[in-house]
Amino acid sequence: MTLPMHRQDTFGVGSVDIASTPIMNDQKMKLGLFAFNCSGGMVMSNAPTTFRVTWEQQKRIAQLADRIGFEAIVPVARWRGFGGDTNFNGVCYETFTWAAGLAEATENVQVFTTSHVPTVHPIAGAKMATTIDHISGGRYGINVVMGWFPPEMEMFGGKQLDHDDRYAYGGEWLDFVQELWSKDGEFDFDGKFFQAKGVESYPKPLCGPRPALINAGTSPAGLEFSAKYVDVNLTALDSLESMKEHSDKIKARARDGYGRKIQVMTYALVVCRDTEEQAKADHQRIIDEGDWDGARNVMSALGMQSQSFASQIEKFQERFIAGWGGINIVGTPEQVAEQFQELSEAGMDGTIMGFLDYEPELQHFNETVMPLLRERGLRH
Repeated sequence: MTLPMHRQDTFGVGSVDIASTPIMNDQKMKLGLFAFNCSGGMVMSNAPTTFRVTWEQQKRIAQLADRIGFEAIVPVARWRGFGGDTNFNGVCYETFTWAAGLAEATENVQVFTTSHVPTVHPIAGAKMATTIDHISGGRYGINVVMGWFPPEMEMFGGKQLDHDDRYAYGGEWLDFVQELWSKDGEFDFDGKFFQAKGVESYPKPLCGPRPALINAGTSPAGLEFSAKYVDVNLTALDSLESMKEHSDKIKARARDGYGRKIQVMTYALVVCRDTEEQAKADHQRIIDEGDWDGARNVMSALGMQSQSFASQIEKFQERFIAGWGGINIVGTPEQVAEQFQELSEAGMDGTIMGFLDYEPELQHFNETVMPLLRERGLRH
C-alpha cells in the first residue's frame, strides 16, 4: 500500500508578533538575567558562592526569573575557559540546547541563545532557532556574537577574521538565516562567505517577522551592524554620559539609516545588601579574591582582538574581575533602585544582570528592589 504524500499544514507560523514579545514590552526598565550558564557567571573570583553550573540549579534560577517577571535570560557562548585559578567560564552549557531546555521549563520570560556565528552554519542555526522558537511558543531570541577569542575560534579549525570582516561575515550570516526564516520554496544563496543551492527550511518561526536579536557591538562596525539588524544593542560603557551619547547615536543611526527602532541595554553585576557597609564589603571581597591571572588572559585577548573594549581595558581591570567589564551596581536596595533610575535617565531601556550567588541574591532582589523600581515608575 502506498501512502499519499502531503504537505504539513503550517498554521500558526508567524502567529506571534515580535512587538508582543517580552523584550519589546513597555516596561521603562526591562530586566534580564545574564551569564548564569557559565561557571563564575560574571565574577572572576574565589569569593564564596553556592552558584554552580548544574541543570537543576539552572532551572531553579530561570524559573525564579520567570516568576519575578524578568523579560529575558541571556547566556554566554563559551567553548573553553580563560585559565587562571578559576578557569573562568570553563564549565559552560551550550546555549542552543540550554535555551531549548529552559524554554520548556519556563512560561513567560524570553529565552535567548548566544551564538558565535563562525561556529554554526546558517542552515543549522536557522533550524535550531526555529525549533526553540516553537518550544517556547514564540518567546525566543538570539544574541549574535562575531567571535572574538582566537583560541576558541582555533578550536573549530578556522582563522580569526579581522575585526570589521567579522561583522561583514555576521551580516551575511544573518541575511542567510533571515531568508531561511522567511522564504517559501527553494532558493539559492550566493554570498561572499556562504553559497548554497536549492535551500529550504520548514517550519518557519512562530515569532514574526523573525525572533528577536541582540548584539553587543560598540565599535564603528559593531554599531553599524546593530543599527541595521538587531532589536537590542547591549553596551558596557564607563559612565552615564557615555551611555547617553551612545544610546542617542545608535538610535539615530537605526532610524535615519535604516528606518528602524532599536533599544539599548547594558549589563551589570549587582551586589545588593541590607546595609551599604555589607554591600561594599562583599563587593570588595570579590575583587580581593579575584582571579587576576584569568582576568589578564581575558583582557589580553580583548585588547588585542576587540575594538569594542580596547579603550576600557586598562582603566577598568577590576570590572573584569567583578562584572565581566560591565558596570557594578552596589549598595542597599534603595541605592540600587536609584542607580537603575540613573541608567534609565542615561538612555538605557533595560539591564541584564548577574550576581555572585544567583539564586539567593535574585530572590533578595525580588523582595527588596523590585517594589522600589515600581515606586519609581521604572516597572509596572
